[in-house]
Amino acid sequence: MTISQTPLRMSFAGGGSDFPSFYRRYGGAVVSTAIDKFMYIAVNRKFDNALRVSYSKTEEVDGVDQVEHKLVRESLRLLGISGGLEITSVADIPSRGTGLGSSSAFTVGLLHALYGHRHMSISSEDLAAKSCRIEIDLCAEPIGKQDQYAVAYGGLNFIRFDPDDTVTVQPIICAKATLQKLEQSLLVFYTGITRASGSITGSQSETLALDGAKQKIVQRMATLAHLLRDQLESNRLDGFGEVLHENWMLKKELTRAISNGRVDQWYEKARTAGAAGGKLLGAGTGGFLLFCAPPERHPAIEAALDDLRRIDFRMEPRGSRIILHQP
Repeated sequence: MTISQTPLRMSFAGGGSDFPSFYRRYGGAVVSTAIDKFMYIAVNRKFDNALRVSYSKTEEVDGVDQVEHKLVRESLRLLGISGGLEITSVADIPSRGTGLGSSSAFTVGLLHALYGHRHMSISSEDLAAKSCRIEIDLCAEPIGKQDQYAVAYGGLNFIRFDPDDTVTVQPIICAKATLQKLEQSLLVFYTGITRASGSITGSQSETLALDGAKQKIVQRMATLAHLLRDQLESNRLDGFGEVLHENWMLKKELTRAISNGRVDQWYEKARTAGAAGGKLLGAGTGGFLLFCAPPERHPAIEAALDDLRRIDFRMEPRGSRIILHQP
């Protein structure tokens, strides 16, 4: 049996600039961090040549072409695996439509576990690149590239997307005290709303390809990622919340599907209670709300959002890894 552990992620600024329709013209950049909430994928040899895949449902099929879960099917095809495996996934928190990159964490973790099962190592770069190929090229998901690199590498990073399709992951270097203060300033709430991100990101990708005004918005969001990196590497956190706020206001201009009345109410309540800024994580509409505020304002923000569940987290320095390998 082989088990992989892959972190989920939180994106702070620049989301949308990782879409091919944008970065191939302008280049893109995001700032994101892996967090200590994980996706686990177990791969075990099956007693026969069939396949058993367990996620929110269980599939038992004779061969790879019959697998309904397209990420599993295309991952197996990519590695030339036809059968004889049991594959099981488990996540620490709701793993669909919550804005924490769970789909990419699943793909990265699955590939890692499959390579481990075949006694093969794979680099973080190859894990991310192959996961992008599976999700974007083979499964035609209308998504960007940031999640695959964020969860494969782990840590707090500035990730740059160049017009020639190269991706550079640059760890953000700052003092330990700065990271601790940042963690202490952030608070996250689960809205209880999940959504399929594909329709939102698909609309956003199409808009970016056609709409010059929207492209200028995303250019500014990518600039905010550069600004956030520079502030962190200068060990300055005084403008972190303001950058989050501007990024969220810009993101809402891209499509109406980004937010809704309930989310806007929660956001304004948190701002009134002392949050400097925040954002809805992921594509939009539901999932997790992130806020930045002085720690002494956290009780007031929790009281203002007493209908939401606060989730504790820490930034995770490690990316996807194999935690069990028993040949």
